[in-house]
Amino acid sequence: MISVLSFFDLADFPDAQLFQPARPVWQPLNDLKSYMDSYIYPQYDHGFVKDGVPLPDHVIIHEGKMLNSTGYDIEFGDTTKMGLKVKQGSTILEGASVIMAGAVITGKKIAIGKGVLIETGAMVKSPAILGDCTEVRQGAYLRGYCLAGKRCVLGHTTEIKHSIFLNDAKAGHFAYVGDSILGRDSNLGAGTKFANLRFLPGNIYVFYEGERVDTGRRKLGAILGDGCQTGCNSVTSPGTIMGKEAVLMPNTTAKSGLHQAKAVIR
Repeated sequence: MISVLSFFDLADFPDAQLFQPARPVWQPLNDLKSYMDSYIYPQYDHGFVKDGVPLPDHVIIHEGKMLNSTGYDIEFGDTTKMGLKVKQGSTILEGASVIMAGAVITGKKIAIGKGVLIETGAMVKSPAILGDCTEVRQGAYLRGYCLAGKRCVLGHTTEIKHSIFLNDAKAGHFAYVGDSILGRDSNLGAGTKFANLRFLPGNIYVFYEGERVDTGRRKLGAILGDGCQTGCNSVTSPGTIMGKEAVLMPNTTAKSGLHQAKAVIR
């Protein structure tokens, strides 16, 4: 069986309970909707955030409260390295997160960790879970059921739906990530696209050890093990599974199915 343990180190991943060691590596995607629907989200005072309307001013989140940014100084350092700093006079608001003016939030099922930055022009649709020190860059479009661990990057003009980012996973520029899982420390080159729907009807199958395995999913993008990389303008076919530290070269299309750990896909 293509099991979770072969692909991911779940140590320190906040939502590790979503991954059952003995189950297939795509099973977390089958369980993602029910997991996020039953998640206990913070009860923010949304007075500063109008549903579906661009924020007129920066909003600060600190200790479970949303604050108007007037009277605070914000230092926009490297978010993933704890570089986002919010100060009131000489006092630092430890763990404060920032939603910048011009960002759009829809729905109230949104959990934002400590030190998170959501930049101007990003759109975040509920439900979404953003782990500590994660950065949602300008123009990012989170279409719902997006779960990101710690220190992730959801990048500029990148569209993400029904997907999981493990700690330190990054899709920095111009990507499409749908019905997919990015392992720890994986990185997508600019313009990477994960195709997630076959032209033909029916579920997506994966060939493994000579057998045709039904994933039970009509839509399945890519599953990248820890440390995988994709080159610029690369594409994965529906149901692409890459073992740990595999590499997809630039301007290359990966075939559906399992690619072994440390494979170089040309």
